[in-house]
Amino acid sequence: MRWWIAALVIIGLFVAAPAAAEKDPDEHFFNDTWNEFDQELQRARDEGKEGIFIFFEMDECPFCHWMRENVLNQTEVQEYYRENFLSFKVDIEGDVPVKAFDGESMSQKDFAFERHRVRATPVLAFFDLEGERIYRYTGKTSGIEEFLTMGRYVVEEAYREQPFPKYRQSQQDAGGDDGGASYY
Repeated sequence: MRWWIAALVIIGLFVAAPAAAEKDPDEHFFNDTWNEFDQELQRARDEGKEGIFIFFEMDECPFCHWMRENVLNQTEVQEYYRENFLSFKVDIEGDVPVKAFDGESMSQKDFAFERHRVRATPVLAFFDLEGERIYRYTGKTSGIEEFLTMGRYVVEEAYREQPFPKYRQSQQDAGGDDGGASYY
């Protein structure tokens, strides 16, 4: 009878351990918003954030789903991005009204397509505290480390001195990134 208890404990450890590092990105990665991005800029300033991160996505996008299931759901990623950015999602086919960084009202799809020229998804876009886009990446990352490196690239303002691939390579050479490339 005792071996059954030991077996259940061991099985429980294997089943529970991976789930502890994963949390729903809608609850733990993305911030709540009324989609008034002009107001979110002030909120980001007030909270001492480095900027705003927007994940442009659509329902039918397998790469968006991959990012949600393999990167955005990771506790390490959620903590880093929550500390440094306000993070929002925008459905590129959505009719939900938003206010752009300049205060103009439009649908999510117009904000994505007309304002930010999003054609393929996902698009990972970083904005400074004035609402200016400072870095844009199209496609899924190779994994957690590349996405964290992308965040550091913005936080450290390395985008002012070098393109992301060069920065990523320097981080990989220093042992801080697994490298990888966009599939777009």
